[in-house]
Amino acid sequence: MIVSPIPDEQMPTEAEILAAPDENYMDPRQLAFFRARLLHERETLLDAARETAINLQQQVDAPADPMDRATLEEDHTLELRVRDRERKHLHRINKALARIENGRYGWCEETDEPIGVRRLIVRPTATLTLEAQERRELRRRFDD
Repeated sequence: MIVSPIPDEQMPTEAEILAAPDENYMDPRQLAFFRARLLHERETLLDAARETAINLQQQVDAPADPMDRATLEEDHTLELRVRDRERKHLHRINKALARIENGRYGWCEETDEPIGVRRLIVRPTATLTLEAQERRELRRRFDD
């Protein structure tokens, strides 16, 4: 199922999505809303990655002072760690976009129940209901 783009002036607001009746769950307008939100988030992450690459390329000369060099290396390490976390998030965004296209977005992978609009607004890449997520985290604690 391909979600047809809705013109910006017709795109539902977050308040409209939250106020929609249950029978509208994951209708074309809601799917378009979440698709637009995910695409925006993806573009933001890609812009940050491009900016990081440019910054790292521009800083080819290491400072002469060892303290400045250590600070610069620590900054680079931290920035790369953040970008790695963002890369993983980008993967989750792409998977969520694929679920929109195949009609599985908004449905729990474990229980096949609706994840819920409120949860998806907070975490648009969610694949589990809050209850299923809590059960999974509880199992992980006991397995460790």
